[in-house]
Amino acid sequence: MPAVALFLLLAAAISLGMAAVWLAVVKGAGSGWVDTVWSFLVGGAGVAAALFPVSDWQSDGQRRLLMAAVAALWSCRLGLHILRRTLRGGEDPRYAKLQEEWGERWRGRLFLFLQIQAAAALLLTTTIFTAARNPAIGWQWSDIAGIAIIVITVVGEGIADAQLARFRSDDTNRGKVCDVGLWGLSRHPNYFFQWLGWVGYAVVAIGPAGDWGWGWLALAGPALMYWLLVHVSGIPPLEAHMMRSRGTAFTAYARRVNAFWPGAQKREQTT
Repeated sequence: MPAVALFLLLAAAISLGMAAVWLAVVKGAGSGWVDTVWSFLVGGAGVAAALFPVSDWQSDGQRRLLMAAVAALWSCRLGLHILRRTLRGGEDPRYAKLQEEWGERWRGRLFLFLQIQAAAALLLTTTIFTAARNPAIGWQWSDIAGIAIIVITVVGEGIADAQLARFRSDDTNRGKVCDVGLWGLSRHPNYFFQWLGWVGYAVVAIGPAGDWGWGWLALAGPALMYWLLVHVSGIPPLEAHMMRSRGTAFTAYARRVNAFWPGAQKREQTT
Protein backbone atom coordinates (compact mmCIF):
# COMPACT_ATOMS: atom_id res chain seq x y z
CA MET A 1 0.00 0.00 0.00
CA PRO A 2 1.37 3.47 -0.84
CA ALA A 3 1.92 5.87 2.04
CA VAL A 4 -0.72 8.24 0.64
CA ALA A 5 -3.36 5.51 0.82
CA LEU A 6 -2.36 4.71 4.41
CA PHE A 7 -2.76 8.34 5.43
CA LEU A 8 -6.13 8.61 3.74
CA LEU A 9 -7.32 5.63 5.79
CA LEU A 10 -5.86 7.11 8.99
CA ALA A 11 -7.45 10.49 8.24
CA ALA A 12 -10.86 8.85 7.80
CA ALA A 13 -10.48 6.81 11.01
CA ILE A 14 -9.43 9.82 13.10
CA SER A 15 -12.18 11.99 11.65
CA LEU A 16 -14.82 9.34 12.38
CA GLY A 17 -13.46 8.88 15.89
CA MET A 18 -13.76 12.58 16.67
CA ALA A 19 -17.23 12.65 15.08
CA ALA A 20 -18.26 9.83 17.40
CA VAL A 21 -17.04 11.66 20.50
CA TRP A 22 -18.82 14.82 19.28
CA LEU A 23 -22.07 12.87 19.10
CA ALA A 24 -21.50 11.48 22.58
CA VAL A 25 -20.90 14.95 24.05
CA VAL A 26 -23.97 16.35 22.25
CA LYS A 27 -25.99 13.50 23.79
CA GLY A 28 -24.78 14.44 27.27
CA ALA A 29 -21.42 12.73 27.81
CA GLY A 30 -18.77 14.63 29.76
CA SER A 31 -16.42 16.87 27.80
CA GLY A 32 -13.46 14.97 29.25
CA TRP A 33 -14.17 12.28 26.66
CA VAL A 34 -12.87 14.60 23.93
CA ASP A 35 -9.26 14.59 25.12
CA THR A 36 -9.51 10.94 26.17
CA VAL A 37 -10.52 9.80 22.69
CA TRP A 38 -8.08 12.20 21.01
CA SER A 39 -5.15 10.80 23.01
CA PHE A 40 -5.99 7.22 22.09
CA LEU A 41 -6.59 8.14 18.44
CA VAL A 42 -3.19 9.83 18.11
CA GLY A 43 -1.49 6.84 19.72
CA GLY A 44 -3.40 4.28 17.68
CA ALA A 45 -2.81 6.13 14.42
CA GLY A 46 0.86 6.56 15.33
CA VAL A 47 1.27 2.83 15.96
CA ALA A 48 -0.42 2.04 12.63
CA ALA A 49 1.71 4.60 10.81
CA ALA A 50 4.87 3.13 12.26
CA LEU A 51 4.08 -0.55 11.68
CA PHE A 52 1.89 -0.78 8.59
CA PRO A 53 3.96 -1.81 5.55
CA VAL A 54 4.06 0.78 2.78
CA SER A 55 5.47 0.11 -0.64
CA ASP A 56 7.19 3.43 -1.32
CA TRP A 57 9.20 3.96 1.90
CA GLN A 58 12.24 1.93 2.96
CA SER A 59 12.82 1.68 6.71
CA ASP A 60 14.51 -0.29 9.47
CA GLY A 61 12.08 -2.74 11.09
CA GLN A 62 13.57 -2.37 14.57
CA ARG A 63 13.18 1.42 14.49
CA ARG A 64 9.57 1.04 13.41
CA LEU A 65 8.84 -1.27 16.34
CA LEU A 66 10.46 1.09 18.84
CA MET A 67 8.57 4.12 17.53
CA ALA A 68 5.31 2.19 17.73
CA ALA A 69 6.14 1.12 21.30
CA VAL A 70 6.88 4.62 22.60
CA ALA A 71 3.82 6.03 20.80
CA ALA A 72 1.65 3.41 22.51
CA LEU A 73 3.32 4.11 25.88
CA TRP A 74 2.65 7.85 25.64
CA SER A 75 -0.92 7.39 24.41
CA CYS A 76 -1.91 4.83 27.04
CA ARG A 77 -0.47 6.84 29.92
CA LEU A 78 -2.13 10.09 28.91
CA GLY A 79 -5.37 8.54 27.70
CA LEU A 80 -5.86 6.44 30.84
CA HIS A 81 -5.08 9.42 33.07
CA ILE A 82 -7.73 11.56 31.37
CA LEU A 83 -10.14 8.60 31.31
CA ARG A 84 -9.89 8.13 35.09
CA ARG A 85 -10.54 11.83 35.59
CA THR A 86 -13.49 11.72 33.20
CA LEU A 87 -15.05 8.69 34.87
CA ARG A 88 -14.94 10.54 38.19
CA GLY A 89 -17.21 13.14 36.61
CA GLY A 90 -14.57 15.72 35.85
CA GLU A 91 -15.60 18.28 33.23
CA ASP A 92 -13.02 20.20 31.24
CA PRO A 93 -13.60 23.91 31.99
CA ARG A 94 -12.22 24.87 28.58
CA TYR A 95 -15.08 23.13 26.75
CA ALA A 96 -17.65 24.45 29.19
CA LYS A 97 -16.48 27.99 28.47
CA LEU A 98 -16.55 27.39 24.71
CA GLN A 99 -20.11 26.11 24.91
CA GLU A 100 -21.09 29.22 26.85
CA GLU A 101 -19.44 31.50 24.27
CA TRP A 102 -20.93 29.67 21.28
CA GLY A 103 -24.46 29.75 22.65
CA GLU A 104 -27.12 28.08 20.52
CA ARG A 105 -24.59 27.33 17.77
CA TRP A 106 -22.37 25.29 20.06
CA ARG A 107 -23.17 21.90 18.48
CA GLY A 108 -22.07 22.89 14.99
CA ARG A 109 -19.10 24.87 16.26
CA LEU A 110 -18.01 21.96 18.44
CA PHE A 111 -18.16 19.55 15.48
CA LEU A 112 -15.90 21.83 13.43
CA PHE A 113 -13.56 22.32 16.40
CA LEU A 114 -13.17 18.57 16.88
CA GLN A 115 -12.52 18.02 13.18
CA ILE A 116 -9.73 20.58 13.42
CA GLN A 117 -8.37 18.50 16.30
CA ALA A 118 -8.59 15.47 14.02
CA ALA A 119 -6.46 17.29 11.43
CA ALA A 120 -3.92 18.15 14.14
CA ALA A 121 -3.85 14.49 15.19
CA LEU A 122 -3.10 13.46 11.61
CA LEU A 123 -0.20 15.92 11.41
CA LEU A 124 1.23 14.54 14.66
CA THR A 125 0.87 11.05 13.20
CA THR A 126 3.05 12.24 10.32
CA THR A 127 5.79 13.01 12.83
CA ILE A 128 5.66 9.45 14.23
CA PHE A 129 5.55 8.03 10.69
CA THR A 130 8.62 10.01 9.64
CA ALA A 131 10.59 8.95 12.72
CA ALA A 132 9.69 5.30 12.16
CA ARG A 133 10.60 5.42 8.47
CA ASN A 134 14.09 6.90 8.79
CA PRO A 135 15.97 4.61 6.36
CA ALA A 136 19.23 4.49 8.34
CA ILE A 137 20.21 0.89 9.07
CA GLY A 138 21.04 -0.06 12.65
CA TRP A 139 21.13 1.97 15.84
CA GLN A 140 22.17 5.62 15.67
CA TRP A 141 22.90 7.91 18.61
CA SER A 142 19.87 9.95 17.52
CA ASP A 143 17.62 6.90 18.05
CA ILE A 144 18.85 6.51 21.62
CA ALA A 145 18.56 10.24 22.31
CA GLY A 146 15.08 10.54 20.80
CA ILE A 147 13.68 7.51 22.61
CA ALA A 148 15.24 8.70 25.88
CA ILE A 149 13.54 12.09 25.45
CA ILE A 150 10.16 10.45 24.83
CA VAL A 151 10.47 8.13 27.85
CA ILE A 152 11.55 11.05 30.05
CA THR A 153 8.51 13.03 28.93
CA VAL A 154 6.13 10.17 29.74
CA VAL A 155 7.65 9.88 33.22
CA GLY A 156 7.68 13.66 33.68
CA GLU A 157 4.03 14.00 32.69
CA GLY A 158 3.13 11.21 35.08
CA ILE A 159 5.00 12.85 37.96
CA ALA A 160 3.37 16.24 37.27
CA ASP A 161 -0.11 14.72 37.14
CA ALA A 162 0.50 12.75 40.35
CA GLN A 163 1.76 15.85 42.17
CA LEU A 164 -1.31 17.83 41.10
CA ALA A 165 -3.68 15.03 42.12
CA ARG A 166 -2.02 14.71 45.52
CA PHE A 167 -2.24 18.48 46.05
CA ARG A 168 -5.93 18.56 45.15
CA SER A 169 -6.74 15.59 47.39
CA ASP A 170 -5.68 17.59 50.47
CA ASP A 171 -8.69 19.56 51.70
CA THR A 172 -6.42 22.20 53.23
CA ASN A 173 -5.39 23.19 49.69
CA ARG A 174 -8.94 24.00 48.58
CA GLY A 175 -8.91 27.31 46.69
CA LYS A 176 -5.10 27.35 46.46
CA VAL A 177 -2.87 27.00 43.40
CA CYS A 178 -0.56 24.00 43.16
CA ASP A 179 3.05 25.22 43.26
CA VAL A 180 4.78 22.11 44.60
CA GLY A 181 7.30 19.94 42.79
CA LEU A 182 7.34 20.47 39.04
CA TRP A 183 4.50 22.98 39.39
CA GLY A 184 6.96 25.28 41.11
CA LEU A 185 9.15 25.29 37.99
CA SER A 186 6.43 25.73 35.36
CA ARG A 187 2.75 26.63 35.55
CA HIS A 188 2.11 23.84 33.02
CA PRO A 189 4.79 21.15 33.38
CA ASN A 190 2.46 18.55 31.85
CA TYR A 191 2.15 20.67 28.72
CA PHE A 192 5.91 21.19 28.58
CA PHE A 193 6.59 17.46 28.73
CA GLN A 194 3.88 16.78 26.18
CA TRP A 195 5.60 19.15 23.75
CA LEU A 196 9.06 17.76 24.51
CA GLY A 197 7.95 14.25 23.56
CA TRP A 198 7.35 15.37 19.98
CA VAL A 199 10.86 16.80 19.90
CA GLY A 200 12.06 13.25 20.61
CA TYR A 201 10.37 11.93 17.47
CA ALA A 202 11.95 14.72 15.44
CA VAL A 203 15.41 13.79 16.76
CA VAL A 204 14.92 10.21 15.56
CA ALA A 205 13.52 11.31 12.20
CA ILE A 206 16.27 13.82 11.39
CA GLY A 207 19.03 11.42 12.41
CA PRO A 208 22.64 12.11 13.34
CA ALA A 209 23.67 13.81 10.09
CA GLY A 210 20.36 15.38 9.03
CA ASP A 211 20.95 14.23 5.46
CA TRP A 212 17.57 12.54 5.01
CA GLY A 213 15.38 15.34 3.70
CA TRP A 214 12.04 13.84 4.76
CA GLY A 215 13.24 13.69 8.37
CA TRP A 216 12.94 17.45 8.76
CA LEU A 217 9.20 17.12 8.16
CA ALA A 218 8.97 15.72 11.70
CA LEU A 219 9.59 19.22 13.10
CA ALA A 220 5.96 19.94 12.22
CA GLY A 221 4.92 17.89 15.26
CA PRO A 222 6.66 19.90 17.99
CA ALA A 223 5.94 23.16 16.15
CA LEU A 224 2.22 22.40 16.00
CA MET A 225 2.09 21.16 19.59
CA TYR A 226 3.87 24.27 20.89
CA TRP A 227 1.46 26.54 19.02
CA LEU A 228 -1.60 24.66 20.27
CA LEU A 229 -0.48 24.38 23.89
CA VAL A 230 0.98 27.85 24.35
CA HIS A 231 -1.20 30.00 22.11
CA VAL A 232 -4.49 28.25 21.32
CA SER A 233 -6.22 25.44 23.21
CA GLY A 234 -3.86 24.83 26.12
CA ILE A 235 -2.55 27.62 28.31
CA PRO A 236 -4.81 30.58 27.29
CA PRO A 237 -8.23 29.03 28.10
CA LEU A 238 -6.94 27.11 31.12
CA GLU A 239 -5.32 30.19 32.66
CA ALA A 240 -8.46 32.24 31.98
CA HIS A 241 -10.36 29.64 33.99
CA MET A 242 -7.74 29.76 36.76
CA MET A 243 -8.07 33.54 36.92
CA ARG A 244 -11.83 33.20 37.34
CA SER A 245 -11.60 30.46 39.97
CA ARG A 246 -8.44 31.39 41.91
CA GLY A 247 -8.16 35.15 41.37
CA THR A 248 -5.32 36.83 43.24
CA ALA A 249 -3.79 33.50 44.28
CA PHE A 250 -3.24 32.63 40.63
CA THR A 251 -2.02 36.14 39.80
CA ALA A 252 0.67 35.86 42.47
CA TYR A 253 1.60 32.38 41.25
CA ALA A 254 1.87 33.62 37.65
CA ARG A 255 4.26 36.38 38.74
CA ARG A 256 6.59 33.83 40.35
CA VAL A 257 6.50 30.89 37.92
CA ASN A 258 7.09 30.69 34.17
CA ALA A 259 4.07 29.75 32.08
CA PHE A 260 5.72 27.03 29.97
CA TRP A 261 9.50 26.77 30.12
CA PRO A 262 10.72 25.35 33.45
CA GLY A 263 12.89 27.66 35.50
CA ALA A 264 13.63 28.97 38.96
CA GLN A 265 10.86 30.91 40.65
CA LYS A 266 11.11 34.68 40.48
CA ARG A 267 11.26 36.63 43.71
CA GLU A 268 8.22 38.64 44.68
CA GLN A 269 8.92 42.34 44.33
CA THR A 270 8.24 44.35 47.47
CA THR A 271 7.46 48.04 47.55
